[in-house]
Amino acid sequence: MGDRNANLRAALRALAGLDGVTVRKVSHCYETEPMGCTDQPAFLNLAVEIGTVLEPLELLSAVKQIEGDLGRTPAHRWGPREIDIDIVLWGTKVLESDRMTLPHREFRTRAFVLKPLAEIAGDAVDPVTGATIAELAGRPEAEGAVTKLGQLDY
Repeated sequence: MGDRNANLRAALRALAGLDGVTVRKVSHCYETEPMGCTDQPAFLNLAVEIGTVLEPLELLSAVKQIEGDLGRTPAHRWGPREIDIDIVLWGTKVLESDRMTLPHREFRTRAFVLKPLAEIAGDAVDPVTGATIAELAGRPEAEGAVTKLGQLDY
């Protein structure tokens, strides 16, 4: 919701400003039609590769704080929002907890995640399936049309 580009820029700046986090790569922006709740504007998506000394749940807490700082409030699933930051992969780590699942539970079937992720980490391997991100992005079950836009300066 709101100024989508400004929201992404603010999220990237906030992520880069976290202690113990280094932004390494940022994909182009991709515009995608909404899933689930389709009566809303298109989404902008991108993928970011970071290096961090934080543990997964520490990073999750930090990105939830960024979301809140940028105006995100609890709403219905797949509804409109100012920003949504998901942690998709953590190297070869597999984690299942009440707060977090790694790799992200649904990323393998979402073109809006896989296309930007393949752009910056196509050779990365899904530790559950053994497939590379590029392979997953090329599968027919990667649902949703995505339109590649420009690079976002932040």
